[in-house]
Amino acid sequence: MHTASFEGVEDAARQIAGVALRTPLIESPALNARVGGRVLLKAENLQHAGAFKFRGAYNRISRLDAAERARGVVAYSSGNHAQGVAAAAALVGTRALIVMPADSPAIKIEGVRSFGGEVRLYDRWTESREEIGAAVATERGSILVPPFDDPFVIEGQGTTALELLDQAEGAAIDQLLCCCSGGGLMAGINLVIEALSPATRTWAVEPAAFDDTARSLAAGARVGHPPAAPSICDALQTPMPGALTFPINRRALAGALSVTDQQAAEAVRYAFRTLKLVVEPGGAAALGALLAGKVETRGRTTAVILSGGNVDPALFSAIIEDRFTGA
Repeated sequence: MHTASFEGVEDAARQIAGVALRTPLIESPALNARVGGRVLLKAENLQHAGAFKFRGAYNRISRLDAAERARGVVAYSSGNHAQGVAAAAALVGTRALIVMPADSPAIKIEGVRSFGGEVRLYDRWTESREEIGAAVATERGSILVPPFDDPFVIEGQGTTALELLDQAEGAAIDQLLCCCSGGGLMAGINLVIEALSPATRTWAVEPAAFDDTARSLAAGARVGHPPAAPSICDALQTPMPGALTFPINRRALAGALSVTDQQAAEAVRYAFRTLKLVVEPGGAAALGALLAGKVETRGRTTAVILSGGNVDPALFSAIIEDRFTGA
């Protein structure tokens, strides 16, 4: 059985080369001055389909053989993996059905359909997306492409860090902050950091009410979080870390940080006003932790992953116009 590894990330980089975008690494003098250190921002909000998820989706789907492509793919996602899968499926010439929460931002549902994907909506509070996805895949004979618990998906996401370290041009990165849901991006990044920059401390960032990674690190095993009201970080509301991702993250992470919806909103606002970037709340969570002083930044070099930009227009407008009144 294939196991996610650093060598696999290197292979993924070759697999997605020329298809996935090499997103920019941005440095802002204003941000550096604000935090008293150097900050390097990896702008995955500018990736195909608006998020890092395209990397893992294409690395997995492009490896299907002709018979598998003829059967199509099925995925479940709150939106960014959904769009990444739909975009990758269109590129390799297969069909995609995505199981999405009924309360997903409309822009994400529309994004899937714009790539030719079929959408099956479900109630995230009363139904299991895994059960629905597995049932549809069985019924159709399709290939299931999980959002994080797949070694090829993990390795595809890890190419983000390969690029980042190359673009940093030898700068010693003291710490790296990355949003964390099921942990696929974080795990892929950790595989690279362990191999190429072991002195770098990595931090997972979660919504305050969806802190399953922090709870799991404390427990030493995968655990969930108590029931919670929805967060504006819709991309980060996974109930529990992944079975494949958590062992990697458990050994590699310095720890897990949390941000409130208000702190995530402040990061969205800052990204727009100062960095001139559109970043969704979940994609801005790591920046939110930085701006809120969750880690020491003075005299240090900090890498921050801006993981996605698929934000609901009405929510975005409320945030940047200071009308958002979330917790």
